[in-house]
Amino acid sequence: MGVGLVLWGSVLCALGVCAVGEKHSLFYIYSALNKDVNLTGIYEFTALGLLDDREIDYYNSKEQKKIPKQSWMMEKMQEDYWEKGTQSRKSKEQWFKVNVDILMQRMKHNNTDLHVLQWRHGCEVEESNGTVKFLRGIDQYSYDGSEFLSFDDENMRWIAPVQAAVITKNKWDGVAILNQYTKGYLEKECVDWLTKFMEYGKETLRNHSPPTVYAFAKKSLRDPRMLTLTCMATGFYPKDVVMSVRKFGTSFPEHLITSSAVRPNDDETYQLRKSVEIQEDDKAQFDCCVNHITLTKPIIVQWDKMNSNIIKSKNAAGSATAGITTCVLLIIIAIIVFICVYFLKKKSGGVGI
Repeated sequence: MGVGLVLWGSVLCALGVCAVGEKHSLFYIYSALNKDVNLTGIYEFTALGLLDDREIDYYNSKEQKKIPKQSWMMEKMQEDYWEKGTQSRKSKEQWFKVNVDILMQRMKHNNTDLHVLQWRHGCEVEESNGTVKFLRGIDQYSYDGSEFLSFDDENMRWIAPVQAAVITKNKWDGVAILNQYTKGYLEKECVDWLTKFMEYGKETLRNHSPPTVYAFAKKSLRDPRMLTLTCMATGFYPKDVVMSVRKFGTSFPEHLITSSAVRPNDDETYQLRKSVEIQEDDKAQFDCCVNHITLTKPIIVQWDKMNSNIIKSKNAAGSATAGITTCVLLIIIAIIVFICVYFLKKKSGGVGI
């Protein structure tokens, strides 16, 4: 969710009227290791597609086959789509194998340690009244968990945050057609695929779920005279949500808030926690204000410390779960991120690093 939406949503929540738009995203994530780590679920090369954070296709260097991860993808996409996709993934696997070695030599790294090159690329759109509007495109590489290179879509050039990436930046910027292709993919081709996938998977993607909201408090670990007041919204889908922690109906400023950021539950829904420290003897009225696309009006849960430390929303419709564990896909990604933190690129068989 964009910063502007968060800030505007906080203002509206402070007034008791929260609003959110409907956003969608399509991203592809590639990860290449310099050697086999012999861990279950971790391969020398993996590629996956994510539509609104849901896995839609997958490839790894062991099976070497691009496969659908959603039933509607299997039903809607023809066999040649998967055959061409498999060949494309195999080409990318070879590209990454070559370029991991190039970067290791450039960084003066040897094969004793584990190294990883990653690429993340895709687009985000906003849908309103059947109209899809391009918001932004992302094309980023990382090496060993640090940002290595990213594409400036507006100015059609590569940004090198580290000296070791300058060679690659100059090389790629020197191929005008490469940058034109990258911009065109992010702004047009990616959006076209995203729109098509949204249409194919509309029943699944639009299976929206409203949040259940809790307010609870505990002693501050930092100061025994303080309480940590926490608001938690869980069980919601899609993931865009606006939450404010309020005192007498006025939102706390963001710099006083500790946020978990939106996190996945184990059932493809999401959760968000925000906390603020208050004086234990503060007699003010505190509440949580949450709005989501599934709600006709915001959920406002008041915290009454005289009666209960945990208050649950009563006006959340539908069945919402409060699962904390992430899905298997995100556990696998987390392992890779623990090894390094991800990102990467799509010019397979094209210009090398």
